This record gives sequence, structure tokens and C-alpha cells, in this order.
Amino acid sequence: MLPSESRVRRGDEFARAIRAGRRSGRAHLVAYLAEGPEGSEKAIDEARTGPGARAGFVVSKAVGNAVVRNRVRRRLRHLCAARLGALPAGSILVVRALPPAAEADYALLGRELDAALERLTGGGATRRARVHRRGEES
Repeated sequence: MLPSESRVRRGDEFARAIRAGRRSGRAHLVAYLAEGPEGSEKAIDEARTGPGARAGFVVSKAVGNAVVRNRVRRRLRHLCAARLGALPAGSILVVRALPPAAEADYALLGRELDAALERLTGGGATRRARVHRRGEES
């Protein structure tokens, strides 16, 4: 599960990641990554002292009813929890689910998230995350 302190909740943080961050689109999701702290002094201090990278999720009504949206959000949250440690500290990852995500299984969403993160980070972050999930040292 993604710890509470690792979640993006404020609208201005979502907007920063979507507007100023890099974007990688896939068939079932779009990932936005804004690296490094930016904004007010308070936000910069929180990013420096916080747990590192944080993630937020956008799952619109186009994906499905509330049950489907929550299922997709839970899957994405769980997938991101294992991958946040490999992202740069202070970065914000926003994952937007597309309507086909409602029919996608967990493994497919994981592959697409890995592909998106690999494109956004230049490949290093997803390799470190895979090694970390297997229990090996990087």
C-alpha cells in the first residue's frame, strides 16, 4: 500500500506535474513526472524533508462507475508503491487512467507503468525498482 505521506493530494501539485512535467502515454494510462521541488518555500521544505517521490492518481468517470474507478485506483496505487523508491527525491508522479484501464488486468497495468516510467526516467528507475522488488541489492 502507498503510505499517506507518499501521496499527492493538493491540486497545485497535480497541476505542476501535468503542466510542467514530462509525459509518457500508453494505451491504458498516461504518466506525468515533475522532478525536483518547485513552488513556495513551504513546498520546497516539505519535499526536502519528505519521504522522497510522491504519486497521485486521476481516474475520471470515463473509466467507469465508482466501483471500477476505485479498483483501477487501488491497482495503480499498489503498483506505484513498489516503484516510488526508484524515482528522484522530491519528484511528483501523476498517473492518469484512460478508459481501457477498466478492462486491463494488474499485470498489464504494471507493464505499461514500467514502460512509461522507463521512458520518463531514461531507464534507470525501472531497472532499480525491478531489482528492489526481487529482493536483490542494487
